[in-house]
Amino acid sequence: MFKRFIGTAAVIIALGAALVTEAGIAPSEAHAASNMVPDYEVKLLMDPSTTLGSDFKLTSSVLSAFSMPTTVTKMNVAFLDTNAKDIYNNGWSTRIRKTEGEDDFELSYKKRYTINNNDINAALTQANNDGFNSGDTNYEAQVEWGYQKKTLSITRSKSGSKSGYSGMDLPSISDARSLMINNAPDKFNDWLSNDWGTTKLQASRYFGPVLAKRSIGTWSGMQLYIEVWPIKNAAGTGTEYVVEASFKTNSATTASAKHDELVTYLQNKGWFLAQDSLKTQLIMDRY
Repeated sequence: MFKRFIGTAAVIIALGAALVTEAGIAPSEAHAASNMVPDYEVKLLMDPSTTLGSDFKLTSSVLSAFSMPTTVTKMNVAFLDTNAKDIYNNGWSTRIRKTEGEDDFELSYKKRYTINNNDINAALTQANNDGFNSGDTNYEAQVEWGYQKKTLSITRSKSGSKSGYSGMDLPSISDARSLMINNAPDKFNDWLSNDWGTTKLQASRYFGPVLAKRSIGTWSGMQLYIEVWPIKNAAGTGTEYVVEASFKTNSATTASAKHDELVTYLQNKGWFLAQDSLKTQLIMDRY
């Protein structure tokens, strides 16, 4: 009787394993961490020639359309990388930012994944394979939804302080390096090899800074941001103004519908610029 029980149990276990495998879930994968759940930020460019006045501030008609005050929030932004852009060329951005009204510097370590053929899940799975999964709550996943292009960004944000700086000043490059190195998360630091990230930061310089201005209003029941970024032009002889409207949502359905609505709204106003926003790339290319 005992031998018959052992034999029956073995058959049940074998059948169970076969069913799990047939369902496409290998036993070792059954407990694998799931993909991260992103939020969505729609980012659309506005035409600076129709939205900015001669003072390079948003016109009164733009402010009025989105119920925006005349006051803005300033943000001083720079990226740290080597001359060869080793960090950026491996899909990472290491940024330091000082926002008006905040005491500390905001440090961010962002890994980007290209979304091909609108397949957001494929990008999330690729990130999961690199160790970015729902089990790590220190990182935030976001789909950056441009005019035609989508990008998945996985970001670890930290704050740091250094004495001797006031107002909108960024720290010296040596102080910025030490802040970014001391706060570097393991996934960034050990990306290609042990201490890869901090080694690159030790040899980094500033790309930037850019002093951007943010206005906050509402559109279609949602909070809307418009940022004006004065970026060095391609020739390095003057300034190109990037004007970007954006909103955030936790719903892909809402992001898709409101994206198309906002494109149409801006087109009807004569304010739309039919290009994808590439602020980081412009700064990395031109500084």
